[in-house]
Amino acid sequence: MTERDWWIVEAGTVGEVVGAEALYDGPARREWAERFLASPGHHLLLARAGDAEGPVGMVTGVELTHPDKGTEMFLYELGVAASHRRRGIGRGLVDALAELARANGCYGMWVAVDADNEPALATYAAAGGRTEGPPCEVPLWHFDRRP
Repeated sequence: MTERDWWIVEAGTVGEVVGAEALYDGPARREWAERFLASPGHHLLLARAGDAEGPVGMVTGVELTHPDKGTEMFLYELGVAASHRRRGIGRGLVDALAELARANGCYGMWVAVDADNEPALATYAAAGGRTEGPPCEVPLWHFDRRP
């Protein structure tokens, strides 16, 4: 087994958040990055590698608290650069977010994933996640505030 050539850090600056935009679904905005960092319970973990200048992976998590359940971690988004897949980075990011959730007193962690997204399902299973029950529907509301 070879030594890992990547490591994980938590983003703490707007520059780090915006600098990971190649891993997001679209471009990052500074004002949204500022709001993200200022919001308690919002986390962005970045994977960095010795052979890359910018981050090669990211996971975002949001702590959600409900009056009758306590606090859980919602794994909002996971992404790994195509050039760095199949190195365990995705699983490492999920493991690191789960560790952060435990350290912050969360009772569990969950994620919504498309039933046909086999790479994501395999990553979550490898990190100890298990699917419970039949697939669920995800109703969405779209408001006119997002570009």
